[in-house]
Amino acid sequence: MNLLKLKKQLEAFFIEDIGDHDATSSYIFSKAQRGNAVITAKEDGTFAGADVIRIGYEILDRNVSVNLLKQDGEQINKGEHAAVIEGPIGSLLTGERVILNLLQRMSGIATLTNQAVTCLNSVHTKITDTRKTTPGLRMIEKYAVRCGGGYNHRFGLYDGIMLKDNHIASSGSIFEAVKQVRAHAGHMIKVEVEIESEEQLLEAIEAKADIIMFDNRSPEEVKAFADLTPPSIITEASGGITLQNLAEYGNTGVDYISLGMLTHSAKSLDLSMNAE
Repeated sequence: MNLLKLKKQLEAFFIEDIGDHDATSSYIFSKAQRGNAVITAKEDGTFAGADVIRIGYEILDRNVSVNLLKQDGEQINKGEHAAVIEGPIGSLLTGERVILNLLQRMSGIATLTNQAVTCLNSVHTKITDTRKTTPGLRMIEKYAVRCGGGYNHRFGLYDGIMLKDNHIASSGSIFEAVKQVRAHAGHMIKVEVEIESEEQLLEAIEAKADIIMFDNRSPEEVKAFADLTPPSIITEASGGITLQNLAEYGNTGVDYISLGMLTHSAKSLDLSMNAE
């Protein structure tokens, strides 16, 4: 993660939540009152968000110290502590909700990603995310995918060309769409083409696409398409793939499986922060 960007985002999140001041903590606690708090898992999962705790409290109060007991990507079991935080009690409580919200979201995504990687159980095929992320949280959510053992697809419209059905239909053909983007794109940008049939696959191969994505295809179709694709072209499967049928795609030979559910349907991991 870009920690400079994370810091700016955390500052904005704190400003949204705190406003002019924390009316509760500032009226109860003096700056001299200190205490401890622990972040604890209330269910099993994969932890993500260590820098959120560390940088978050650094922004709020430099007199707060953070002792991280779990690192990103590590498993955390129900009842285990992720971190112990010590400092002015008002500052600890002021940062609690923003930090917990992000930790729970990130750890939920990391946990679901880890489950997907385990279900797939493939040495060759990799699990990757999509652009179906929460606006404003893409960097954080995609980092959480990596913590869970997954990989990142493109981060935005700017860092890769992906020709989907509407692009192709509006251009007239796969070949014409690839020709147009090749005429303008720099040599560092890869071109991916989404296909749904063998006819489209052969056209994408002829057009020399860098990546071909098999959209909403069965495991049998994905295997057949992957066998037809030259090794020089990266293959990807997406659409209609769930934890329940993921294992069926494990031996298809496809290079990547992209799952929007990793970020748009992940359940937050239940974490709590309690003052001691």
